[in-house]
Amino acid sequence: MAKKTKEARIQVILECTEHKESGKPGTSRYITTKNKKNTPERLEIKKFNPILRKMTVHKEIK
Repeated sequence: MAKKTKEARIQVILECTEHKESGKPGTSRYITTKNKKNTPERLEIKKFNPILRKMTVHKEIK
């Protein structure tokens, strides 16, 4: 049988874009995985920011 490889999936860190502008301490970050063959560009996902208590855009930083 063919062996499945996980080379296409990589772990990425998403960071809130609005948090730095707010001036509040701390950061809102999420860790997720993406398939780099299907999605070569950086991810942008709306996630909940618990410090600002609202949905914000999180962008890939790594």
